[in-house]
Amino acid sequence: MHNPLDLSGRRLLVTGAASGIGRATAVLASRLSGSVAVVDQDAKGLQETFALLEGIGHTQRVWDLRDLASIPQWMTELAEKWGRLHGLVHAAGVPCVAPLRLLEPDAYRDAFAVNTEAALALARSFPRRRIYAGEKGSIVFISSVMALVGSPSVSAYSLCKGALIGMARSAALELAPQQIRVNCVAPGFVRTPMYDKVAKFWDPETEKRMLSLHPLGWGEPEDIANAIAFLLADTGRWITGTVLVVDGGYTAQ
Repeated sequence: MHNPLDLSGRRLLVTGAASGIGRATAVLASRLSGSVAVVDQDAKGLQETFALLEGIGHTQRVWDLRDLASIPQWMTELAEKWGRLHGLVHAAGVPCVAPLRLLEPDAYRDAFAVNTEAALALARSFPRRRIYAGEKGSIVFISSVMALVGSPSVSAYSLCKGALIGMARSAALELAPQQIRVNCVAPGFVRTPMYDKVAKFWDPETEKRMLSLHPLGWGEPEDIANAIAFLLADTGRWITGTVLVVDGGYTAQ
């Protein structure tokens, strides 16, 4: 039976793969017969993810994406040793939650480096001949509903995630001649370690209110991974420069 989500023969790089959406995406891609390179600064979590991957031909790399200048070099080394890439998923991210009056430059600059500047560095490197396989290219950035709607105390996070959407649209037009598609997925609140870092500051009333904003309830990492796989596979062959919102109805209100 033909599976339009089949990723056989494709090599995919997934950042932020030690947990959450990145881990779920890597595992799903392996189940769809893709070869996956998982990257994260969390060595223990990355090893746990690597053990969950199905099939053979996968690889892992412990790396801190804050080292922006080194990204082209290690992507080139990865492609030379493992094989040139067909897909890239930038799922690495850090939260940045603070009211404007308490927002410190070091905090939002760190978030911007990981969430946004690293995405740009990865996208700049991906099309290079020594890195890109030359066909069926797909880049997926993990944005957020906070890039589409407002909410108190997340101005810096919205800045990071909103920039990804603008970048993806322009990059999609620039890279289309090379058969590289560029899209974003915008999740609502998904139960991940990042969600836990934010939710620990909520009182019961706040948690109840936030849950009520998601008509279908909280999301799971697998819900987002399914959307990412759709964009990586041939199912997304005619989709580029867009934002796929997966939010349990959050932005429908």
